[in-house]
Amino acid sequence: MSKVGIIMGSKSDLPVMQEAIDILTGFDIEIEVDIVSAHRTPEKLFDYGKHAHTRGFSVIIAGAGGAAHLPGMIASLSPLPVIGVPVKSSNSIDGWDSILSILQMPGGVPVATVALNGAKNAGILAAQIIGSSDTCVLDKIVLYKEGLKAKVIESAKDLK
Repeated sequence: MSKVGIIMGSKSDLPVMQEAIDILTGFDIEIEVDIVSAHRTPEKLFDYGKHAHTRGFSVIIAGAGGAAHLPGMIASLSPLPVIGVPVKSSNSIDGWDSILSILQMPGGVPVATVALNGAKNAGILAAQIIGSSDTCVLDKIVLYKEGLKAKVIESAKDLK
């Protein structure tokens, strides 16, 4: 079974990252959540990035605010796909610092970047990556998307 690593720069990022936790738990995908600060625990970051693929992870979701080096540094160390979640933090410049730090990666070190505070989409994208080779997960994603469609159709009926 595939496992997703969900890491964040500090505990203050947890309310945002909880949406990824919730969506992946809802798809019955095993997760491991940890705090890995690029600036305060660089040794932990290096160990995590270099060994995540040997610990059963298929995808890493990394959320960070401010300078937001965590997703890019993990991507530089790991062969796994990394999804970056820019977090609007207390020291943020309206979130733009986080967005640009994660989005503007150099060639050869990709980070799939979702919207500001977009951890829910990060969770869905991680599930879709896993679903490309796991039909059980794929079936759950199909049902989830059908549920989204049904909600829109029902909302449209309420307007009439």
